[in-house]
Amino acid sequence: MNTLVIILIAAVLLVGAYMLYGRWLANKWGIDPTAKTPAQVNEDGQDYVPTNGWTVFSHQFSSIAGAGPVTGAIQAAVFGWVPVLLWVLIGGIFFGAVTDFGALYASVKNNGKSLGVLIEKYIGKFGRKLFLLFCWLFTLLVIAAFADMVAGTFNAFALVDGVNQLSPAAETNGAAGSISLLFMAFAVVLGLLTKKFNITGWKSAVLGLVFTVAALGLGMLIPITAGKMTWTYITFIYIFFAAVMPMWLLKQPRDAMTTYMFVGMIAGAVLGLLVAHPSMNLPMFTGFHNEALGDLFPILFVTVACGAVSGFHSLVSSNTSSKTIANEKDMLKVGYGAMVLESLLAVLALCVAGAAAAADGTPAAGTPFQIFSNGVAGFLEMFGIPIYVAQCFMTMCVSALALTSLDAVARIGRMSFQELFSVDDMKNAAVWRKVLCDKYFSTIITLALSFVLTRIGYANIWPLFGSANQLLSALVLVTLCVFLKVTGRSNKMLFPPLIIMLCVTGTALVQRTIALVKAISAGSATFLVEGLQLIIAVLLIALGLTIVVNSLRAYFKSKAREEVDKTSTEA
Repeated sequence: MNTLVIILIAAVLLVGAYMLYGRWLANKWGIDPTAKTPAQVNEDGQDYVPTNGWTVFSHQFSSIAGAGPVTGAIQAAVFGWVPVLLWVLIGGIFFGAVTDFGALYASVKNNGKSLGVLIEKYIGKFGRKLFLLFCWLFTLLVIAAFADMVAGTFNAFALVDGVNQLSPAAETNGAAGSISLLFMAFAVVLGLLTKKFNITGWKSAVLGLVFTVAALGLGMLIPITAGKMTWTYITFIYIFFAAVMPMWLLKQPRDAMTTYMFVGMIAGAVLGLLVAHPSMNLPMFTGFHNEALGDLFPILFVTVACGAVSGFHSLVSSNTSSKTIANEKDMLKVGYGAMVLESLLAVLALCVAGAAAAADGTPAAGTPFQIFSNGVAGFLEMFGIPIYVAQCFMTMCVSALALTSLDAVARIGRMSFQELFSVDDMKNAAVWRKVLCDKYFSTIITLALSFVLTRIGYANIWPLFGSANQLLSALVLVTLCVFLKVTGRSNKMLFPPLIIMLCVTGTALVQRTIALVKAISAGSATFLVEGLQLIIAVLLIALGLTIVVNSLRAYFKSKAREEVDKTSTEA
């Protein structure tokens, strides 16, 4: 089948879903453009910052469009491209976008509070503590997996016969690393200029584009040749600052610049598919079992992850985006719109992988990132762009997919740890509690433990990440069901995705735990790899089950419309 036809069908369905289903949800739940948002009520110049709707959209999209839509869609294509496409479209429209929009909506209507605080309000303090612990453990997995990906992308060396040597891609990888560092520096400059001179609208966009082009140009001229460990250290130093600095100073301007780059990447992929319109060479369906991954159910649904539905997205919606929304009318494009755009990115990745596969259906060699990067770079070369420039640009783009999620999840991990130990009266709290809730200490402890997990490697973490990510989405859906019920809003549309995700994630985590136990019993495991994975898997299962039981109990005990008059921005 022609990949262009697949893209067009997906684009029509996703845009149509936004215009029809997304707007129907917004009307069903109710949006008040005249209401004061948490960003306006609690403005502090740090986390609560009233921001232009498209800037918030850029932050949301660049934060959630991590490695998942590319890596997951291409990995899951071993089952065939049709199951992946169907799950991305159905999941994105009815599962992911609804969850993201719902989490953002519930947080904005509760004074920008995080999901942990919402769980305490609607389910109870015990549920909140368990949820925050689950979220914090989950952020450790995300940071470890994505940091390992980023460091591997910039790595200039390869192991040849037991000896580290410069790899053929050393210059390209080093240039991408340089571009990333310049992006960070220019983002701070952009944030300072925007704040000092109140630059908004098209002027801010033009300035951001200039800095984006400058970073790309300078970075290609001065590639940094460094190994994976060095880049790991640099990555963790960056996300430390991203977790503690004001949103307007680093995170928001970097997200805006990254979005411009993502637009260029997506446009290049679409134009390449439009001009070349290659065939989808991957098989339509290969069967319900794959020797490498396992059974289609539940593996397909946890492998695709972010391209269809993701619990991580809800953390971004409720921990950062909800605190910067300046007008409730922006919630639809930020919550629902960013997700359907990410689903389109997953479809693009699938089509690029299909075009790169051999005519007999044999997948292209390399990691999903390499397949996607090389494929789009080839499209860009067709338009006269030098191959080195195209490769540097695409290497930077795929690394940015992980980096923009990394800086968001580092901030969320810090906040989750703080909330885990915080009390209402922090001024008179015990010294140990104040230390644990300090933003610098909580960031350091979060990143330190994540650094330990990077020793496992992203390939080993990914199965746990996918399962935990989807379980988190189910936990968010339970909370949203309670919130919508007690505030007199319709919640029936959440029942199908909630039940399906509970079945998917429960099965996947149990299967993973059994596989780890077998590996340890057979004596073919190590503590740092299988041992740590087993501990985390058991914790996630225990926490998830306890939260679900408590949440369902709270749901059936709650009374419909009991808070119908308390759903403004008041907590």
